[in-house]
Amino acid sequence: MDGPPANDWCSVCHGRFRVPCQANCSHWFCGDCIMLVWHHGSAIQPCKCPLCRRQITLLVPSETSQRERHNPEVAEILQKVQAYNRLFGGQTSGLIQRMQDLPFLLKRLLREIMDPQRSLPLVIRARVYIAVK
Repeated sequence: MDGPPANDWCSVCHGRFRVPCQANCSHWFCGDCIMLVWHHGSAIQPCKCPLCRRQITLLVPSETSQRERHNPEVAEILQKVQAYNRLFGGQTSGLIQRMQDLPFLLKRLLREIMDPQRSLPLVIRARVYIAVK
């Protein structure tokens, strides 16, 4: 699956996804919406998923979002997501968080391995390596 399920919607704005991003808990959000959730809380800590309350330490934009990078509005949102990942993606997490992230990362890894046209993003490779260690 390249993006969120077809009949799904953002749980923050309750609308169609704009620049969909998948969190490490496997839930999908509009990139701008999840950034608003983060800014509404503490800017020095990762936000928690509005659905399952797990800490979001990684946001992965959909392939469609990446292809629309030339659009200035999309590019701005993707830059915010990248900044979020730089702040919280390399954070050391406990064993429980790593165990919770493992199914998400393994599903993405398997999908990437099975599709030779895709290249696995460095962030995901790093998270899989860290999670498995």
